[in-house]
Amino acid sequence: MTVVHAPLRGPRPGALARRAGAAVHRPGLSTGRGGTGRPGGPHPSDSERGAVTAELALALPAVVLVLAVVLATVAAGAAQLRCADAARAGARAAAIGEDHAEVRAVARRVAGDRAVVEVGQEAEWVTVVVSTTVPGAWFTGGRLTVRGSATAWVEP
Repeated sequence: MTVVHAPLRGPRPGALARRAGAAVHRPGLSTGRGGTGRPGGPHPSDSERGAVTAELALALPAVVLVLAVVLATVAAGAAQLRCADAARAGARAAAIGEDHAEVRAVARRVAGDRAVVEVGQEAEWVTVVVSTTVPGAWFTGGRLTVRGSATAWVEP
């Protein structure tokens, strides 16, 4: 008696599960914790089990240092922009004829009460310089001083 095997119709076993995103168990494939995901792959030895923890312990201080540098730079940049905006506001006030006390008040309103405002005038031009300090980090050696200046033509 001869048996003829007809090809199966439909998807192979497990194909539908893979399409749906489900995991399919394959005999001989190491998928356990610490496995390599290769058939018959080696399991880590006891001496390799803490390698990821040691690498993280070495890399974490570098990540913290980069984060501190970024935060200090952003704080200094924001303060410098505030000083430049305050200097422009003060120069506009001086250009329309406000006295120096009012120019300083306008600039401090924008930059903050701790800002130092200097107003200088030469003939038809007025220059306003605004500076302030921002907290630094241990790697900056203390507080940072940022400055912004603006010059405007004084209207007659």
